[in-house]
Amino acid sequence: MGPKAEGDDRVRPSESGPASHGRPLVDLRGVSKEFRQGENEVLALDNVSLEVRDGEFIAIVGASGCGKTTLLNLMAGLMGPSAGKILRAPEVDRRGGIGMVFQSPVLLPWRTVLSNVLAPAEILNLDSGTSKAKARELLAQVDLSTFERALPYQLSGGMQQRVAICRALLSDPPLLLMDEPFGALDALTRERMNLELQRIFVTGAKTVVLVTHSISEAVFLSDRIVAMTPRPGRIAEIIDNRLSRPRTIETYETPQFTEYAGHIRKLIMTPDRVAA
Repeated sequence: MGPKAEGDDRVRPSESGPASHGRPLVDLRGVSKEFRQGENEVLALDNVSLEVRDGEFIAIVGASGCGKTTLLNLMAGLMGPSAGKILRAPEVDRRGGIGMVFQSPVLLPWRTVLSNVLAPAEILNLDSGTSKAKARELLAQVDLSTFERALPYQLSGGMQQRVAICRALLSDPPLLLMDEPFGALDALTRERMNLELQRIFVTGAKTVVLVTHSISEAVFLSDRIVAMTPRPGRIAEIIDNRLSRPRTIETYETPQFTEYAGHIRKLIMTPDRVAA
């Protein structure tokens, strides 16, 4: 994206943008996905091409039903495309190479916080001693050390979601995929979780792909924003986010934040504006 020209409503980059990023960890090339509903075929995604690069934070934003979760599941290898190709780097393709966080924390109610975080270690046959030390380190990073023996019902929604994030990070995956993880939280808790996720991203050297309905969340967290059209989901535009880090609650009130949010809102609400 370049500076605005006369009659051009694209967002103007700031002087200090995000750092450059590395090679692709996931590369989607002309990907489409169809689902069968009864006797009908429903096209969920249509000709989507996107590189997820090492060390960047991508937010995918769009209306309900535009294929955001389908796109995330394709990246994770939970389903295959109907057309096109998906390439994954070897470190992402290995077992435990992708961490996933869902809208619901999906914690096992009979297991303690620490035991829930350790669940991937059992599935992946990781060393128990090393994994327990890693789990406690992660819980400390999200201020949950004193709750490691608590059961999920004893935690607030935000605390449960922090446990889910720790669980996803236990195997030290290079890629973290997040499907509307804060959608069920109240507005204030959601903003606090956005600050926490930014800290985890900045200090943890992870690549993150976040699916969200929230335009402000996408702008606050990401290096690039993928704006999707209504179904069939296509990429309307990929916006380079030049807001400098670290971002604070004051970032929401800056003119550039407002400009990004307005631009993305127009893209999502004008489905005929599709990137070539």
